[in-house]
Amino acid sequence: MAFPRLFPTRNPSDRAAAHRAMARAALFSDSSAAVRLKRYNYHIAKAHRLTAANNGQEVPA
Repeated sequence: MAFPRLFPTRNPSDRAAAHRAMARAALFSDSSAAVRLKRYNYHIAKAHRLTAANNGQEVPA
């Protein structure tokens, strides 16, 4: 069974850019500071992992 993706693109750099955009949006959302920071950190970490995977590097979890 195939799972649908939020961003159906095969280019990791495009997905990383999308996660950076979501991280910026998380900072300005109408939520508590703790929730905004948690969402920001999640999306930035995901963008770093995608960028590293695109460059052939490994990032510790």
